[in-house]
Amino acid sequence: MDNTQRMISLLGKLRKQMNGAVSESMARDGQKYGLNYGVSIATIREIVAQETPDYDFAKYLYKQQVRELKIAACHLAPESSVDTHEFPFWSRGIINAELAEELAFALLSKIYDINSLMGIWTTESNELVAYAALMAASRNVRTTTEVAFIAVENAVRANPESTLIAQGVIALLCYVAEHDKSAKVGIPVLLERLAPSRAKELILEELEWRLEYL
Repeated sequence: MDNTQRMISLLGKLRKQMNGAVSESMARDGQKYGLNYGVSIATIREIVAQETPDYDFAKYLYKQQVRELKIAACHLAPESSVDTHEFPFWSRGIINAELAEELAFALLSKIYDINSLMGIWTTESNELVAYAALMAASRNVRTTTEVAFIAVENAVRANPESTLIAQGVIALLCYVAEHDKSAKVGIPVLLERLAPSRAKELILEELEWRLEYL
């Protein structure tokens, strides 16, 4: 089958699990897509697990204006195929926080060039792109403390009033602190360097207690 035929087959499986109430609720919460069947993330993952990983097919799905296909793409793309040349393709498709998170967890958290991703995406004024990078780095074993600290400064500088960025920074700094005990000494210094902003306030408020347990 070609990509169109494979997409139709996959979409047929997904549509059987559609939930109109969930779709409407997501739309009210601002998680908008061209078409949304309201299928749960867990169900999408189960269905996609039956498919063979295929980078070209994943990119084909990611370009569709259907929520379930975009999310499926995040799971079908082999992480080994995502390098710096491919970053622009994936960033262009991030249209809301749900997709940013799923892309981060399913795909970007496994890629080799995570430090390059942080360096590029966290300078973006598009908070969704920067958020995806921060969340991906918070689960990627190749994330380094030095680059993570730079990424935090970049992200807050580019999106100083963003709640999403604050959430991403918190996740990343907790990850770094847990895996590099020496980083806990540098985190207060890093936070002190941040200019006053709503994002900084949220980060300080949350980290004040969370770092005590790491």
